[in-house]
Amino acid sequence: MTSGGSAGLTPMAPVFLVDLFPGLHAELMTLLRRLEPSEWNQPTACALWSVKDIAAHLLDGNVRRLSFGRDGLTATPDTPIPSYADLVGHLNRLNAEWTAAARRLSPRVLIELLDFTSGPVHAFFRSLDPHAPAIFPVAWAGEEASPNWFDIGREYTERWLHQQQIREAVGAEGLNERRWLHPALDIFVRALPFTYQGVSAPAGRSVRIAIEGEAGGVWTLVRGVEGWRILAGWEAGPAATVSLDQEAAWRLFSKGLDQESARRSIRIEGDPRLGEPVLGTLAVMA
Repeated sequence: MTSGGSAGLTPMAPVFLVDLFPGLHAELMTLLRRLEPSEWNQPTACALWSVKDIAAHLLDGNVRRLSFGRDGLTATPDTPIPSYADLVGHLNRLNAEWTAAARRLSPRVLIELLDFTSGPVHAFFRSLDPHAPAIFPVAWAGEEASPNWFDIGREYTERWLHQQQIREAVGAEGLNERRWLHPALDIFVRALPFTYQGVSAPAGRSVRIAIEGEAGGVWTLVRGVEGWRILAGWEAGPAATVSLDQEAAWRLFSKGLDQESARRSIRIEGDPRLGEPVLGTLAVMA
């Protein structure tokens, strides 16, 4: 098991991932440019979306970031969004509208537009104060306000995940090296306190999360007076230890495993009541 640090707990540090975006985009462009025409229509792990639909969704992400972030465009939703479920529904509708319209675009046009918009998006991310408030909070972490570094980290996980889904659909090797996957996992685990918000335990009780593999690490959930918080590292005597490999971890956090498969993929030692909520963790808007 990859320890992710020495014994002892430390606060979760900000993660600055802006410099990874150009390389991640280059990997995507290399992949898309070598696809055969039939591969663009391959189904993916994203329900109802083909490889081409995911590429179009990534383009939508670029266009939205430039329009709403860089250029200050404002848009009022058609209906109120009073709850998390309403927000998910609103985003799903926006995504469906875009991908349906983008089916009129050729793969070549999608590649050219992705290439054209990615540089300005990366420049925009670099221009932001990483500690200033982001325009979009990270809702899957339960936040109503987030710093830019966390919002950008969320963007990294989305782009990494969707490229991973394309790679899986066409039989290409995944981006599982520590350089690419560990930052995604480090962002994903920050959804755990929100997952555990309804889990009761005495103050000081802890749950160790051990992700095994080259890109893995160890994190610990600790119950405080006001709720749970996630810390890096480990200490002796957790109430529960949840262990899973890195492949199962990213799939679990991104809704890529059903509950039965997820249960077969993890090992829980100690109190199952405190370990099993990990199965419900989502670090995507779903």
